[in-house]
Amino acid sequence: MKRWGITFKLFVMTVVFFVCFYGMVILSQLFFFDSFYQQQKENRVEKHLKSFGSSYTSGSWDTSRTSQELARFMLRNKTQLVIMKLDGKMKSEDPFHMKVMNEDGQIIAVSLSLFINQYGDEFSAANIKLDDPLTIQGDQLIEGDASSPELIFPTSIKKQGAAAIGDESEGGDTQFSGIVTEIVLPNLKIWNPRQGIMFEALDEWFPLSEARVEQFKGLQMQKADWTAPWGGIRNSVMILPVQQRNGDIDLLFTVTSLQEVKDSNDALRWFFLYLGIGGFVFILILSYFYSKMVARPLIKLNKIAKRMVSLDFTGHPSIRQKDELGSLSNSMFTLSQSLDSALSELREANQQLVEDMERKQKMETMQQDFFANASHELKTPLSIIKGFAEGLEDGVSAAKQDYYIKVIIEESEKMGFLVNDMLDLFRLESGTTKLRKTSFMLTELTEKVADRLIHFLQEKQLQVMIIPANELPVYADAGWIEQVILNFLTNAIRHAEDGSTITVNVQSDEKSTVFSIHNKGESIPEDQLGQIWERFYRVEPSRSRLTGGTGLGLSIAKRILDMHGCSYAVENIEEGVKSMVRFEG
Repeated sequence: MKRWGITFKLFVMTVVFFVCFYGMVILSQLFFFDSFYQQQKENRVEKHLKSFGSSYTSGSWDTSRTSQELARFMLRNKTQLVIMKLDGKMKSEDPFHMKVMNEDGQIIAVSLSLFINQYGDEFSAANIKLDDPLTIQGDQLIEGDASSPELIFPTSIKKQGAAAIGDESEGGDTQFSGIVTEIVLPNLKIWNPRQGIMFEALDEWFPLSEARVEQFKGLQMQKADWTAPWGGIRNSVMILPVQQRNGDIDLLFTVTSLQEVKDSNDALRWFFLYLGIGGFVFILILSYFYSKMVARPLIKLNKIAKRMVSLDFTGHPSIRQKDELGSLSNSMFTLSQSLDSALSELREANQQLVEDMERKQKMETMQQDFFANASHELKTPLSIIKGFAEGLEDGVSAAKQDYYIKVIIEESEKMGFLVNDMLDLFRLESGTTKLRKTSFMLTELTEKVADRLIHFLQEKQLQVMIIPANELPVYADAGWIEQVILNFLTNAIRHAEDGSTITVNVQSDEKSTVFSIHNKGESIPEDQLGQIWERFYRVEPSRSRLTGGTGLGLSIAKRILDMHGCSYAVENIEEGVKSMVRFEG
């Protein structure tokens, strides 16, 4: 991981964030969880207690209904509730109790909260039901009257045909036998073993002081933290005074254990300590992969941007995600393609501009050379014409006048040929010439040209032999190809030995037609073979016009053949020179 890179920064930031968040959770649990949980539990019990008090005062509950509602409240809130009078007498029965009818038909209530707290497993195994005959020993808590039955706290309970539950040796001030007429039991699976702590709280709070009695008469709710003396268990005591329709004030006395909060919090502290060690390692691993996952597309985008800075627009979209990063990658790819296309067009335009400038420079150079050569070529005939014309003006003898006139006419014709050749070459080099291609036979065109040169052939006693072999028609501009044949044949006549034969071969196959002219005579120096196509170039070092033409014939032929896409060459062979042209197709 590169130091100070985006991956490293993301890794550090993620670790710091998770560590701070986890530390905040630990500190909150250590310093605020106890009070928060206690407040939440007390608020919930208070809310349900007020709801219970409202239902209790508005409804005409009998003893059985009251016991059922008490039991429901305690199971729901995991707290103990009893209804007391201001004088300290218990108005409600123990919500978990039995009612037993003795032999005299008297109903006796048997409190079970503390008993089940001590002997819950044995009591559950006895499986006591309605109409079961029981023998009970215990202490009398409340004497019976016309409004409520007598209340007994049992020390032992014996079901007929089963072992006694409890300690029979403790005895008690009361012993009786009877049949079960009512039984209300808690769900032992969720039974709170501190149910009996209620009686300890009652002993400590009652009898009430006069100040508290006055507060309760004013229907003021009392709340206080209380620690059980025998076990040091923290509890919350709430006493809600409610006024009956007849004006009597009853006290809803609740005891809620807070010890389980402390025990749970102590265990959680160690749990979070151990969890924190493993959690920190997990945070490091998670932060590493998270930073890699987030930074990877950004690093790829940075690499693409660096390539674009170097004018490298190749590659494909590297991020295939359907999110902002994927959209950015596609946009950069589209931008890269557009820039690549624009840059390619710019390069092509620049290359074309360079070529145009080179072509223009070349044309200017060619024009300068052309005018220089043309002026040189025209200078000689003009000087000759001027000299002979001045001779006529000075009055040469009559015998010489015919000769002077003949020379002037010849030089004028040569100047005409030179001007025509220069015009042809200018047209070809300007690029404005359009080819008008047709199909024709080269032998027929060569015969036509040879007939035009018959006087030149006769002067040197030359013959032209045309030899076709499987000749096929060629597709070209007949007018310009006639000019090429004329120039080649003229050169051959000019440099052929007197009395020799000029051989013209035309040979075709499926792909091409080869046209060649062979004349016997002196060879061209090898170092000059590449220069014969230049304008105004002559093989003779003297550049004499007496032994050569205008010097433009092969230059014109070269331009014509280049326009047709033909390959051509002039080479030395045994006893002479051979000119060759290949027509494709």
